[in-house]
Amino acid sequence: MVETKRSILIGSDENGYVLKGQLKEYLKEKGYDVIDVGVDGNEKTLYPQIAIVLCEKLLKEGYERGILVCGTGIGMAVTANKIPGIRAAVIHDPYSAERARASNDAQIAAFGSQVIGVDAAKKNLDIWLKSEFAGGRSLPKVEMIKELDKKRTSMAA
Repeated sequence: MVETKRSILIGSDENGYVLKGQLKEYLKEKGYDVIDVGVDGNEKTLYPQIAIVLCEKLLKEGYERGILVCGTGIGMAVTANKIPGIRAAVIHDPYSAERARASNDAQIAAFGSQVIGVDAAKKNLDIWLKSEFAGGRSLPKVEMIKELDKKRTSMAA
């Protein structure tokens, strides 16, 4: 189990490495314990590898949130959403940052280093971190997604 509530996972491919580093330092300045699952440099990697490692660690070890960074954020989010129990959203604006949590209970924020600047990414990250799942009208939708995850898991067994 995670030792501190302010722990967060982060990972990227080589396209997202620079933005990941900037977000990692920003989070540390804000008091977060940041666990980096890779890449450790500009070495080539397949982004699904990083997304899988981060999502499995989040689910198995009880982390609340994770951040994935690639060129667009799309590939990381698509991969993450293939893992039962994960809800990932690409975040490029304040509204999607807030709704990713409030409406969709997304534990993973995906950022695209080639489509968002560092200042905007930090602002959107702050909004996402402060937002919580609101339930309400969104609760039956998220519950339906969770049920789909259960079906997919039982089908794979």
